[in-house]
Amino acid sequence: LLDAVVEYLPAPDELQEITGIHVKTEKPNEVTCRKEAAYRGIVFKIQNDKEAGSLCFIRMYSGTIEKGEALFNINKRKRERVHRLMRMHANKSTHIETLSAGDIAVVVGFKLAQTGDTIGSEGFQVALEAITFPEPVISVAIEPKTYSEGNKLKEVLDILAKEDPTFTVKENTDTGQLIISGMGELHLDVLVTRMTKEFGVEAKVGKPQVSYHESICREYTHTETYHKVLGGKEHQAGLTIKVMPMPRGKGNTVTGKISKAKLPEEMFEAAVRGIKNAMGSGPGFGYPTIDISVEILAADYDQQSGSELAFEAAGAMGFDAACRAAEPAILEPVMIVDVFSPADFVGDVIGNITSRGGIIQSLTSKTAIEHVRAEVPLSQMFGYSTTLRSITQGRGTFAMEFSHFAKKQS
Repeated sequence: LLDAVVEYLPAPDELQEITGIHVKTEKPNEVTCRKEAAYRGIVFKIQNDKEAGSLCFIRMYSGTIEKGEALFNINKRKRERVHRLMRMHANKSTHIETLSAGDIAVVVGFKLAQTGDTIGSEGFQVALEAITFPEPVISVAIEPKTYSEGNKLKEVLDILAKEDPTFTVKENTDTGQLIISGMGELHLDVLVTRMTKEFGVEAKVGKPQVSYHESICREYTHTETYHKVLGGKEHQAGLTIKVMPMPRGKGNTVTGKISKAKLPEEMFEAAVRGIKNAMGSGPGFGYPTIDISVEILAADYDQQSGSELAFEAAGAMGFDAACRAAEPAILEPVMIVDVFSPADFVGDVIGNITSRGGIIQSLTSKTAIEHVRAEVPLSQMFGYSTTLRSITQGRGTFAMEFSHFAKKQS
C-alpha cells in the first residue's frame, strides 16, 4: 500500500497552491510549496515524551527551518525556539539539521503550540486552514485517590488534553471538581487507563453525564450600555450587537465592520473578547453556546471615559441579554448507532431503539444478521450494551459515534 502511495500520489511540490488567510487583512493568500519561499508549516499532532517533553509533528508547506531557529506561531502570536529537529520512524528518531517544504518532522522545544497552529513568517502572517475538532459529548467528574496526587493529576490531564484536542478538562467553579469531557465512554475509559499505566496516577471517576450545549432559535438585536466609576475613574461603553442562529456544526463567529475612526482597534478587540468569554456559559441554561453568529453593528465610544474594561464588559453583557431574548434552547448530542443482531431478534431491537427516542435510518439484511442504523440521543444510550445482550441472548453487538447536536426534546 505504501509503495502505491509513493508511486501514484503526487509529491508535495507537484500539488497546486493552497490557500491561507492573512491574519490582518483577512484576505485569501496563496501558499506555494517551494523551499525558497518564506517558511510556513502546520502542527498536525502533539505527543508527550517523558524526556523531551512535547513532540510537535509539523508538515512544512513552504520554506526551510533550522535547528536553533526562533519560529513565529501565528495563532498564538508568540515566538518559540527549535531546540531539536527529528525525523521519526515508528518509535525511533533521527536528528536532522533542517526541515524543508514537503517534509514532515518533529520539533522539540515548543511549549505553547497546539494541534492546528500555523508556524510562519512574523512579517507575513498567513494562517493555513485550521483543523476542526468535534465538541465533546460526554463528561465525568474525576478526582485523585489520594490528596497528595492532586497536582500530579492536573498535570497529567493537561498533557492528555494537549495531545488530544477532543478531550477537555475544566474545573467546576461551584464544587471545585475537575470535569473531563470526551467523545464517549470508551474514549474517557482509555484516557483514564493511560493515566494509570503511563503516568502512575490513580483516580476516582464519577458517573458519565451528557455534555449539553446551548444555542438560540431566532435573530435579535440589542444595545448595551456600560457605565461605572471604578477607583475614581469613569468607564463607559456602548455596543449594538445582533445575534443569529447558525446551521448545526458551523460553530460560533464574532464579526464587525466598525471603522477605526469610530472605535479604536483595541476597544473592538476588548468587545470581541468579552463576547467570546460569555459564550462559555450560555445565559439561558448555563451550558456552553454553539452555532451562534454575533455581529457588532455599532459602538458608542468616548475618548475620555471609553476603556477596554468597559467594552469587554459591554460585550459580555450585551451577548447575554441578546441571547436571552433570542429564545435560547438546550442542544443534546445525537449519535449514529449501528446494531448487528440475529434476524430473530431484530423486531425487539427496533422497538427498544424507538422507545429510547431513536429514529431508524436503515435496515440492511446480511447473512443471518440484520444491520440496524439509527440516530439516538446520547442521553438514552447509557446502559444499552446490557439491554442489547438481554434482548439478543448475548448475540447482538453495536457501535456508535457522534453525529450532531439537536434541540433537546422535553
